[in-house]
Amino acid sequence: MLQLKNISKSYTTGTFTQTALNNISLSFRKNEFVAILGPSGSGKTTCLNLIGGLDQYDSGDLIINGASTKSFKDSDWDAYRNNSVGFIFQSYNLISHLSITDNVEMGMTLSGVSNQAKRQKAVEVLEKVGLKDHMHKKPGQLSGGQMQRVAIARALANDPDIILADEPTGALDTTTSGQIMDLIKEIAKDKLVIMVTHNPELAEAYADRIVQFKDGQVISDSNPAAELQAESHYQLKKTAMSYWTALNLSGRNISTKKWRTGLTAFASSIGIIGIALILSLSNGFDKQIKSYESGALSNFPVTISQMAANLELAMQPEAHTADRDKRTAFTKAPEIYPFDPTANTILHTNIITADYLSYLDKIDPSLLDGVSYSRKVNMNILRSDGQTAVPVNTSKANFMSFPSKTASFSSAYLESYYDLLEGSFPAKPTDLVMVVDEYNRMNVTVLDALGMDYKAENIAFDQIIGKKFKLIYNEDYYVKSGELFRINGDASNLSNLYNSGNAVELTISGIIRKQQDSPMSTMSAGIAYSDVLAQDFITHAQSSAIVKAQEANDKVNVYSGKVFAGVPGINFGAGGGMAMGPGAGMGAGTLTDPLDATSKEDALAALGAVAIPASISLYPKDFGAKEAIVDYLDQWNTGKAAEDMIVYTDLAAMVTSLSSGIMNGITLVLVAFASISLVVSLIMIGIITYISVLERTKEIGVLRALGARKKDITRVFNAETTIIGTLSGLLGIGIAYLLTIPTNIIIKNMTDLSNVAQLNPTHALLLIILSVGLTILGGFIPAKFAAKKDPVVALRSE
Repeated sequence: MLQLKNISKSYTTGTFTQTALNNISLSFRKNEFVAILGPSGSGKTTCLNLIGGLDQYDSGDLIINGASTKSFKDSDWDAYRNNSVGFIFQSYNLISHLSITDNVEMGMTLSGVSNQAKRQKAVEVLEKVGLKDHMHKKPGQLSGGQMQRVAIARALANDPDIILADEPTGALDTTTSGQIMDLIKEIAKDKLVIMVTHNPELAEAYADRIVQFKDGQVISDSNPAAELQAESHYQLKKTAMSYWTALNLSGRNISTKKWRTGLTAFASSIGIIGIALILSLSNGFDKQIKSYESGALSNFPVTISQMAANLELAMQPEAHTADRDKRTAFTKAPEIYPFDPTANTILHTNIITADYLSYLDKIDPSLLDGVSYSRKVNMNILRSDGQTAVPVNTSKANFMSFPSKTASFSSAYLESYYDLLEGSFPAKPTDLVMVVDEYNRMNVTVLDALGMDYKAENIAFDQIIGKKFKLIYNEDYYVKSGELFRINGDASNLSNLYNSGNAVELTISGIIRKQQDSPMSTMSAGIAYSDVLAQDFITHAQSSAIVKAQEANDKVNVYSGKVFAGVPGINFGAGGGMAMGPGAGMGAGTLTDPLDATSKEDALAALGAVAIPASISLYPKDFGAKEAIVDYLDQWNTGKAAEDMIVYTDLAAMVTSLSSGIMNGITLVLVAFASISLVVSLIMIGIITYISVLERTKEIGVLRALGARKKDITRVFNAETTIIGTLSGLLGIGIAYLLTIPTNIIIKNMTDLSNVAQLNPTHALLLIILSVGLTILGGFIPAKFAAKKDPVVALRSE
């Protein structure tokens, strides 16, 4: 069954080499009780370790059932120890944190035996060794003799062919020794039992055969066996420890060190707590920003202007520096370089056409709260004090068109978002409303332009309601004088125009103020009118003599007589599309005085010849509607070249994107600082795992003796770090959740923001996974170190 052929084994320490076995050959029968005697250092324990597969020979061959072991790999030796060998150690080598039943079952667990079968077998062998009544105890609750009986039961549990006993009675009294030897003698009836002992009397009394060792050689054999032929083809069943078994082993070990494990988990959780709190605050503030966007910012307009900033290009530094990089600062060259500041690649010119306006008209009306149009037209409006009539400076009076829910006249938008302080909302296109701020204030410049007493301490509403103005069409307002045009009359008193039958009477019908809880503030203090009024003025203006004359003259302003500039400038006011805010494109900046027009295009727009608005502002009903509107606008640009696209300004998205970007940046910095504690935790886990490896060295040896692979040992310690990492992560998340309560109270008291700290469950799960991953990483090197331990050395450790 078992043969040692010319086996040699030596150990080298530094320059010294010790020969433990020197060319020994032995054969063993299938069932016999062999005692190996010899003085210390004679090689008997080394021989036992070689037979048990705990150590490997240098030369020769170990033959098992006719199969050579020369080509055995580590996994083969592991399977051999598990399948064919059972060990009985002098110091019992039981795993202290497992019950005696679990100790007995361990070898079968590595063999893959089912739970029911291994429990049945464990009960059977424990009953055989007389420990049926102690099955649920732990090793520390047993006497020395009882622990050795557990070791014998463990050796028998997997039904091995060979039982190896190393000084099995060395730590027992005489009576107990006799009992143990009787038990081993009984086992030898149907198995090969090889016992190493220093006690010749014990060997003489119980062994069938005595082999004497000295100086690494066999000097006598009382009953040598002939070389035996193989009885069958020897096959090994590979061993494997499941991750659940590893978790069970490590969990039971950890349970014996509750305080240390708890403190380790808490220390490791500090970094998780810090990151969890940072993420909860970041998540909470992000939700506050999104809530603000879907609430207060949801109705901010999406604006389409003739000139817009392409924000994607604005993020590219080369867009600003391309031209500058071509030039040398403080050059000594005797020349100047023409420079066009308008040739900035971040500015995009939108070509708004009638087709595009028609496309906008097809937006689902249910998505819109209102639409406002910004035009450069300077309507001719007069005011009168009863004696004289003078032009109203509409720019200073802050004339603006109010948003309308439909393409035709409607004051529904005003009724939704503004309180009526006096009078009535506009009922027809010629009705005007005065818009005041939340304090009922009005800029003195506006009051002066409207002909009101701006020096008064206050002005009663009834002095404003019903105030009349007159709109004069171009055909009546301008007359030709030579090659140019002038105002038809004395500019200091245009009563003749004011009282003309062609004049259109305008009336301030009401005074309005934004609602207190309204998210919108689309209009600044001033005079608001319907865009229908502007369209009517433009329709009349397009056929007027001054417009036709200006259309025919490309070089001179037919009203001011000034020559147009060769290089047109860019209007960065609201009419140019570069103003930003909820009321962008609605203030005085949209108006152009014909006298100030420096290009033919501006002159025609100011005179009312251009029907295309300078900008359009779309006011969504809510955040979802805004997203739908933006998607609709994007569809227009599909498949178009960059220069043909219409770039819009989504102020709400810009604000939240900027806020979110800043918040994300702050979060990353804080997380980076908090992560330092995770690195410290990783190092600490490595140290703790290394300590655990040192504490469980003997357990490592026992597991290897039972057939555990190196990867199984690694798995045991990885399982331990997994448990600690999971506890650390759960503890960290739990503490972080609790800390959000006082954090929210403090933030509420300081900022009036409620429930800011909110830990996202996904973040919590990811942090637990991160905790487990880091602890496994921290314990990886110690776990590998444990796997590489020599089982013989590990079994000798205390």
